[in-house]
Amino acid sequence: MTLDYWFLFPISIAIATLAMASGIGGAVFFSPIFLLWLKLEPTTAVGTALLTELFGFGSGVVAYVRSKRIDYRLGASLLVFSVPGAVVGVLLADQVPPVVVKSVFAAGLLMLGYQMYSSWRSEDRERLDEEIATEAGPAGTRIVDRDGHVFTYTIRNKTMGRVFAAVGGMFLGMVSVGLAELEEYELVSRCRVPSPVAVATSIFVVVCTVLVAITAHGYTFLLESDPARMRQVASIAVFTAPGVLIGGQIGPRVGAKLDPDKLKVVISAVFMAVGLFMLTTLAL
Repeated sequence: MTLDYWFLFPISIAIATLAMASGIGGAVFFSPIFLLWLKLEPTTAVGTALLTELFGFGSGVVAYVRSKRIDYRLGASLLVFSVPGAVVGVLLADQVPPVVVKSVFAAGLLMLGYQMYSSWRSEDRERLDEEIATEAGPAGTRIVDRDGHVFTYTIRNKTMGRVFAAVGGMFLGMVSVGLAELEEYELVSRCRVPSPVAVATSIFVVVCTVLVAITAHGYTFLLESDPARMRQVASIAVFTAPGVLIGGQIGPRVGAKLDPDKLKVVISAVFMAVGLFMLTTLAL
């Protein structure tokens, strides 16, 4: 291992802080750095970004487990589709040309940036939560969190939720992003799950799916038997992992002091700019 990547430690703290403050998966920030700045191979960049995200989201999911807001039954039904999708994504990433992986990632950034810009604002989320509570039938789901808040809802459009879990899982395995960004919004808008439960359940699903995707990426690394590549990943992770753990604790405090709507607009602009830049460099 080498200390050449020491600068990723403070960068990781900053990225994890921003990711947790905005509710976006950290891999979507790390993958462009690994691809454009460090010039890693796409599959190496994706695997390293997922490994880094696991530490960040792993820290976050512990807090959500303690909050008792995770709908485990719903999460299990989504994992049945997201996990196979992630494995398919890993296999595709290892088979298709690197330029295709980069193109898909760039297009994903553009799509994610647009969705963030056009998605519901805070008042829309509050309105949806009120509507979801009034729609809940007597046979609906009831969750009481650690603070005593009661969430009652009846899950709708289960098929659409599973489709987005499969598609998001495939994108996660292939380009490290997609599942958290797609699933959270769909759980609220289509499946009619209260946003606090949707966020907690989505993060739970992402962590489990990322763990499988990392295992699949690690298996392909072992098959290729490239010690230099493994040392490079370890040299990066030794700085990014503690960085995201620290940033994961700072992020919620920062997010509480920022306007979430303005923050999402800024991040969406960054995503679309990076996506356009990647597509432009690929075309040259």
